[in-house]
Amino acid sequence: MEGAERAIVAELAPRARLWPALGAIYRAQLSRARVARIPLLFVATFQSIGIMVLMRGVVAGGPGEEARAVVAGSSVLVVAFVALNLLAQYFGQLRASGGLDHYATLPVPPAAVVLGAAAAYASFTVPGVIVTAVVGGLLFQLPLGGLWVLLVVIPLAGAALAGLGAALGLLAPRQELATLCGQLGMSAALLLGVLPAARLPQPVQWVRDLLPSTYGVEALAAALRTSPDWGRVAVNLGICAVVGVAALALATWAYRRAAVR
Repeated sequence: MEGAERAIVAELAPRARLWPALGAIYRAQLSRARVARIPLLFVATFQSIGIMVLMRGVVAGGPGEEARAVVAGSSVLVVAFVALNLLAQYFGQLRASGGLDHYATLPVPPAAVVLGAAAAYASFTVPGVIVTAVVGGLLFQLPLGGLWVLLVVIPLAGAALAGLGAALGLLAPRQELATLCGQLGMSAALLLGVLPAARLPQPVQWVRDLLPSTYGVEALAAALRTSPDWGRVAVNLGICAVVGVAALALATWAYRRAAVR
């Protein structure tokens, strides 16, 4: 009798497949973020545009390395603010409040929870990134024909940064540390993304190479040339994709680890 009851329960509540579960969590997270995060997205966009206005006083306009680095770094900074910083805070709060227990009771794969939340936060950055890139291109007199690369840069850089943010939030032993890690990650994206790599000391360049947002910045900067270097764009996007997969895999492992505790 007991075995029959288990069989009935299994038929009534089968484990959801990855993609339908991911879609459901993505829609739920996007709906939640639409209300709670719009003011923060405005802040992120305003912050990035403010940095470009400030840098315009010391960086000449035109398709030079410095101008392209400022615009590309400021645009990807919007992704870092939302996908890395806010997602680290979200998962840190979720873990501290016991919210992971709710997700653990749902018949959904752990990867769907992480990927759904990461995709929602990354999608939420799209308007701010586009506005920042267009304003920056006009401000620094850069060609705007290569901005279509943002259609690839946003999801790839967003996946890498969101995966890192989720992992930081899930691995941090305390909510305050998750918030601190998110803020430090966003600060690193600001300091190491906006400045041209050639101007940085060699040890700092090594740290920059470890930052997931670096490859999205480099891809966008290469696309903002008068004659875009599509080979360099493709290489950096490929690296960004690999880093994104690794970051999301780390976040999924961190979720499993946090959910069983």
